[in-house]
Amino acid sequence: MTQRKKDPSRPGRDLLCLNLSGDLALSKVEQIRLFHDAGFDGFFAGWDDDLIALREAAEKYSMLFQSVHAPFVGLDAIWRGYGAEEMTRSILDCVDGTADVGVDLMVCHAYIGFEIRYPITERGIDCFRRIVDRAGERGVRVAFENTEGEEYLAALMGEFSQTDHVGFCFDSGHAMCYNSGTDMLTLYGDRLIATHLNDNLGVSSPDGVITWRDDLHLLPFDGIADWETIARRIVKCGFGGPLTFELKKSAARGKNGDLPYSSVSDGEYVAEAYSRAEAFKKVIGFVD
Repeated sequence: MTQRKKDPSRPGRDLLCLNLSGDLALSKVEQIRLFHDAGFDGFFAGWDDDLIALREAAEKYSMLFQSVHAPFVGLDAIWRGYGAEEMTRSILDCVDGTADVGVDLMVCHAYIGFEIRYPITERGIDCFRRIVDRAGERGVRVAFENTEGEEYLAALMGEFSQTDHVGFCFDSGHAMCYNSGTDMLTLYGDRLIATHLNDNLGVSSPDGVITWRDDLHLLPFDGIADWETIARRIVKCGFGGPLTFELKKSAARGKNGDLPYSSVSDGEYVAEAYSRAEAFKKVIGFVD
């Protein structure tokens, strides 16, 4: 697959990617053109997108098809037991779809859910072992992402600690609102192979109750994230890039109150997203 050619003088962290989004009025293929025109180097897609059409658009606009995000709704079934086979097959299909379009990275959650925790069982580990084994056969790396349920991520990162094609995807927003108090990059930064960079306001409940509603995916610098510290930690990990952002135009709250994302066009939003991505890249360069 034709990708945007990398200048050998350009470090990987100089490349900027953005998620395709259902928040935008444009189709996913049209979004790739918009990302290209704004200055982004690549994008990532969801497992249920038309990956073949997106591959063709990546070729047309010489964009990096950075990764595919595996299905995660209902992922707790793998640990619950009931429905585990169906969920595992869905992720196996995602591995195959990722490989079929020439993408070498799949991002995967280890758990979903806040109120119920199921035991970490060998049966659950075995489901993920099948996924990891298929990925290895198909030439796809698997990046497990920090979400809720840190113990499940720990189990998988431990189980596959010696598996070369398994690594870590750091989501800066999840670290703030799902993993309060846990330094995920200290735990897994030596295996960092992908980022999902975004901002939020942390845990909003006065009782400290964590929910998905705090995962705002704001543009960088619109929340409370300490971006210089994040940059220093990423640099310390030796991460080679690209810098990938996962943002939502529908986000309605920020540190200064309501944000005007909904009142701007898709083009204006993506242009601003690129401006913020460039700003963070400069922070990376400053601390490097």
